[in-house]
Amino acid sequence: MDTDDLGLFGPGSVTWKVHEEPILIVAGLRSLYLQALHPRAMAGVAQNSNYRSDAWGRLVRTATYVGTTIYGTTAEAQAAGRRVRARHARMRATDPFTGEEFRVDEPELLRWVHVTEIESFVSTARRAGLALTDDEVDGYYTEQRRSAALVGLDPDDVPGTTAEVADYYRDVRPQLRMTREAAETALFLTAPPIPWKVSLPARVGLNLGPPRWAYLGIAATALGMLPPWALRLYGGLGLPTTALSADLSARALRLALAAVPRRYREGPLQQAAKERAARLTAA
Repeated sequence: MDTDDLGLFGPGSVTWKVHEEPILIVAGLRSLYLQALHPRAMAGVAQNSNYRSDAWGRLVRTATYVGTTIYGTTAEAQAAGRRVRARHARMRATDPFTGEEFRVDEPELLRWVHVTEIESFVSTARRAGLALTDDEVDGYYTEQRRSAALVGLDPDDVPGTTAEVADYYRDVRPQLRMTREAAETALFLTAPPIPWKVSLPARVGLNLGPPRWAYLGIAATALGMLPPWALRLYGGLGLPTTALSADLSARALRLALAAVPRRYREGPLQQAAKERAARLTAA
């Protein structure tokens, strides 16, 4: 039955184990700081979106998409992927250095966004205290090739282990640089306009009160968890103490979020997926 379909992953997957963690709000922000360092990818975003005027709407839509791919049925995940591919297929941007027009769904750009996102998810969860073996981390990368396929990537061309992700970053680093758009985006991510109340029903189903100081702490933690080479591109030193401080902050935040009742931490997509799994187990 479609109503009992467990989707692309399911309760026994490393993916469900990782995405159980509310600390991934830090991971999502970390991935955006990373993505901004790719000039072509950054141009694609800047020239095709209204992220400055609708930052929180974009956040909710992105969280909903990720939640659908992780916790939706197979049909729901595939439909979400089709919508993203159709939207990307219409988009073009101009390379800031060469003036060349390009499609935003070029495999190189899709791969960059995919790798920075999943590497941020699993590394942040682990550094915040989630117990994951090396084999489980590799398993997460391998499982996430299914998500890569949804946006149009060939799974065989996507890093599927920790070693392959490290090799990918090493190969792509010569293309990365701090541009004006990257600097402006990083500043915006660090201090965006925050409404009095922010609703994130797709992820936590909770209205947060005035979150300015809390958000600044999350942004500082996300920046501190960037790889040393990325911190250097942003003008930081990338010292070992930076990573240690960020890890301690992430662990403290994870403990604080764990104290929030589960019914507030879990969004409707996650709750529905667990109900389907429970029905299947009972049957």
